[in-house]
Amino acid sequence: MEEKIKEMLNESSKTLAETEKCSDRIEDCTVLITNCLKNGNKVILAGNGGSGTQATHIAAEFTGRYKMERKALPAISLATDLAAITAIGNDYGFNKIFERQLEALGNKDDVLIALSTSGNSENILRCVEKAKNLGIKVIGLLGRDGGKQKNTSDIEIIIPSDNTPNIQETHLAILHIVCELVEDNLFR
Repeated sequence: MEEKIKEMLNESSKTLAETEKCSDRIEDCTVLITNCLKNGNKVILAGNGGSGTQATHIAAEFTGRYKMERKALPAISLATDLAAITAIGNDYGFNKIFERQLEALGNKDDVLIALSTSGNSENILRCVEKAKNLGIKVIGLLGRDGGKQKNTSDIEIIIPSDNTPNIQETHLAILHIVCELVEDNLFR
């Protein structure tokens, strides 16, 4: 078992180390979000399953705090409103859950962070398309080869791995870096 643990940690470390090649895009994400918030707009996040949990976690880092005491920043995860999810899913189908919420809550010049480990989630693809129609900038955090979502976002970071947990870990690391840099840009 110890060997398996070392192997898993090594694979996770390799995936994260590959992300160093994305530092310019992480910086672009930071600048986009910083400007969005400076201009009185909000960050909206969407993802399914574990990515939905990460979306909720990062929205809380913005509205609460990441590392420093500061004013709350407007951010919302579309994965948190159970009543909206079940009502929209029941009335319009699962594929419209995030699109419908974005139509209600999104405004021009907001930023959508769309997380998908496969890049093929229909409800995320529809949400990204709705964002573009509303004038919302899109950051795509993807895995594998980017799937159908590749080339649909203003900024994309694709984690070239087939291991879903490693993709999710890397997405979370990237989002934590962005949170810290946004705090530094706005409050230091």
